[in-house]
Amino acid sequence: MRPTEILMQEHRVIEQVLDCLETMAQRAEAGERVDLESAKQAIDFFRNFADRCHHGKEEDCLFPLLEQKGFSREQGPTGVMLHEHEEGRRHVRGMDQAVSTISAGNSAATADFVSHARAFTQLLREHIRKEDHCLFQMTDQALSEQDQSQLLESFAHVEQDDMGPGTHEKYLDIAAELAKRYGVRCRVSGTSTGSPCCGHH
Repeated sequence: MRPTEILMQEHRVIEQVLDCLETMAQRAEAGERVDLESAKQAIDFFRNFADRCHHGKEEDCLFPLLEQKGFSREQGPTGVMLHEHEEGRRHVRGMDQAVSTISAGNSAATADFVSHARAFTQLLREHIRKEDHCLFQMTDQALSEQDQSQLLESFAHVEQDDMGPGTHEKYLDIAAELAKRYGVRCRVSGTSTGSPCCGHH
């Protein structure tokens, strides 16, 4: 499996939780109380699986390698992707702050939660589209077989050393739990099936 295939599989998991987040926002807009437990799970997922694990692989492993191959950070795709990662973090912080405010009894923060949730969902869906259909194709053309192997090894280090054993599976289970709760189509198999998702066999 190529590194880009691993990242694309992770995109499917992220999209699954984005679908759940969008449903949360729709229900909140319709006047329902925000399901704080689900919102906290989604925020935890986006911070740790989508950002620390997935974006960590891109920022610490893939992007530096592409820049070594001549991709320009200032005028090339990696700079754009990094900027969008930062934008995503800002929206996640906004959702987290809104959830804390709602938890403290101020339901007026529901509008802030919905605003950040919608902006984050739109941003990440477009970001994923750019990577899947543009950046990753460029990556596969630019990297040799040896580069690909080294990148796979560095991805494994992110999983084992940065995230810790079992962390990846924990977040796949959270994604499956949220999908079941919100009636969202599962885009990937859960860990109970022994899915090799994201490089785990």
